[in-house]
Amino acid sequence: MKAQVGDELIIESPEPGTPGRIGTIVALPDTDGSPPYLVHWLVGDYASLIEPGPNSRIEPRRPASRTS
Repeated sequence: MKAQVGDELIIESPEPGTPGRIGTIVALPDTDGSPPYLVHWLVGDYASLIEPGPNSRIEPRRPASRTS
């Protein structure tokens, strides 16, 4: 798993009907993009260092939309 600052980390819940967790990667201790990641969680408004497990995935950051 490789990531960049600004990517989203999504952790799926193992229980059906239970929401997962979504956060934004704010720092990478390793320059090659490998875990662990410092993630700012949307729910709870806090940051934590995490080593994602098998129920996790990375969504690349979306480029900023440009308006003329």
